[in-house]
Amino acid sequence: MLSILVRIAFSLLLVVGVPLLSWRSARPEHVQGVPKTALYFSAVVSQWVLAAIGVVVIFVVGPGWSSIGLTPVGASGFFKWTLVVVLIAVVGLGLVLLLEQRGWWPRESDMVQLLMPENAREKLWAVLGLAPTAGLCEEFLYRGFLLAEVAAWFHSAAWGIVVSSVAFGCAHAYQGLNGMVVAGSLGALLAWPVVHLGSLYPSMAAHFLIDVVALLWLGPKFVSKHPATISDSG
Repeated sequence: MLSILVRIAFSLLLVVGVPLLSWRSARPEHVQGVPKTALYFSAVVSQWVLAAIGVVVIFVVGPGWSSIGLTPVGASGFFKWTLVVVLIAVVGLGLVLLLEQRGWWPRESDMVQLLMPENAREKLWAVLGLAPTAGLCEEFLYRGFLLAEVAAWFHSAAWGIVVSSVAFGCAHAYQGLNGMVVAGSLGALLAWPVVHLGSLYPSMAAHFLIDVVALLWLGPKFVSKHPATISDSG
């Protein structure tokens, strides 16, 4: 019974606690004037701390590493699924940003503009800090632990995908409704290979590559600059 309660509590933290924290703390007025690299460092540390808690939960009370997708996958399956997911995601993100630029889609929130890397140091942080952290930690937490837990509760992979994707979208509340919808859709796409292969590794690799493309190319190319941007004083 205790193990079940612990797993439910951690699931609720991901579904409710993280979105609330995201919504309350990550606002333009809270980060204005803070160097971007400091914000990146904070995001990296917080995700690794949350992932470390998840590791402890799984190690102590389950459900087991193989149950959350930490299982080997063949090279052909790994590269095929990674490539498919990346291509679909990049095309989809590019289309959304193009529609937004033309005024046919809601503009991204000020937070997205404020956090977009601009100089070489910020881009290095994005590639070596933010992207791998998101690929490893977020996939482990949402497509690994949470998807498996919800699917087991409801005896349905579909429900696991829906709940984990909605939670993932809500965890990006600081990006506004537009960002939440995009993140939730991306979460559902990343869940696809996990369900089909039973492995997290293609989704981890795809998530990393998608973030690199978004942070280094799509974002700077399409996201409009806000007059009051954060400068990196470091």
